[in-house]
Amino acid sequence: MNATDRTVVVTGIGATTPLGGDIASTWEGLVAGRSAARVLDEEWAEEMPVRIGARVAVEPTEIIPRPQARKLDRSAQFALLAAREAWADAGYTGPAGSDSAVDPDRLGAVVASGIGGVSTLLGQYDILREKGVRRVSPHTVPMLMPNGPSANVGLEVNARAGVHTPVSACASGSEAVGYGVEMIRTGRADVVIAGGTEAAIHPLPIAAFGNMMAMSKNNDDPQGASRPYDVDRDGFVLGEGAGMIVLESAEHAAARGARIYAEAVGQGLSADSHDIVQPEPSGNGIAHALQNLVASTDIDPAELVHINAHATSTPLGDIAEIKALRKVFGDHVDHMRISATKSMTGHLLGGAGGVESVAAILALHHRVAPPTINIDTLDPEADADIVQGEARPLPEGRIASLNNSFGFGGHNVVLAFRTP
Repeated sequence: MNATDRTVVVTGIGATTPLGGDIASTWEGLVAGRSAARVLDEEWAEEMPVRIGARVAVEPTEIIPRPQARKLDRSAQFALLAAREAWADAGYTGPAGSDSAVDPDRLGAVVASGIGGVSTLLGQYDILREKGVRRVSPHTVPMLMPNGPSANVGLEVNARAGVHTPVSACASGSEAVGYGVEMIRTGRADVVIAGGTEAAIHPLPIAAFGNMMAMSKNNDDPQGASRPYDVDRDGFVLGEGAGMIVLESAEHAAARGARIYAEAVGQGLSADSHDIVQPEPSGNGIAHALQNLVASTDIDPAELVHINAHATSTPLGDIAEIKALRKVFGDHVDHMRISATKSMTGHLLGGAGGVESVAAILALHHRVAPPTINIDTLDPEADADIVQGEARPLPEGRIASLNNSFGFGGHNVVLAFRTP
């Protein structure tokens, strides 16, 4: 077997999300069907048309020491916490080099963010205007850089095979995972820590998303506001947090006796070339990504029993995804259980692909499909088996799951995971 044929596996997972500050609490919340959305209690939110969001369950500054936290944008804080959990979960006890199980020259980091250090950028600009030049933090530039989270994770684990930051809006986190898979498959690395992070609950993004009619304005019922596939869905709820996974070549994982959660089968990529914001309504672009996945991997539609859908709770996007699945997989879609976990976590933008990759992997590991909550009346165009209300078991045997992520600009990324 040559380098380009190497099997890639998942050996560690980590997350900090609106449902919990770690994997265990996040997974428990997903299976329980619990919404993390709430009314935002900041003073600025009172004047907004959208006054709801899904904040992380555990503030990162409660864990990261203050001297370190003040040098990190909130998005980097999330990434670092999720990466630390994933790294330890994979069985690594220190940075590469200090831990003989991994060579730093064979270790990569790929951490994405759709928006980057927006809170730092806008916050420091306010300080400049209100308090003057001398009060602007000297750490501002490395904090606001979109590659800041990836760079800090790379520094944490001593990654020297490459540190990368794909930016493709809400597909960014999944593109990072796919990039990490390719780093290993093509022989650039033996181990890659990959995922996505976002921290954009701030007045400007809230106002902008609200004015473009992308977000739900159901302020009186925040926990019921994110409702993918419901006939009355009216947009997403903004969330924050990070999800990270440790990827390894199967040979590297076997040599150190690592536990394996799943095989990372591969990715499919495409672009709609339709509109900067709106999805292509027929689902053709998504279908091309799915076809590319099938053509470039050995995934069998018969073993695909679960899909962690992108499903943001927008009228066009939810149905375009279902149409694409039908175009590519036909009647096989009938045995695919579809979970829309954004109904519980909110939409983490560039962090969504990381958190939802973790959800897809855990669905296989535990053989449980998390529910889609808040569906009162299912849209008749949602022609698929949506897991509504309560979690549902997945079958025994060799099974696979997809994680779908799509972003403004027409970016489409689909990832496939399979039981080891």
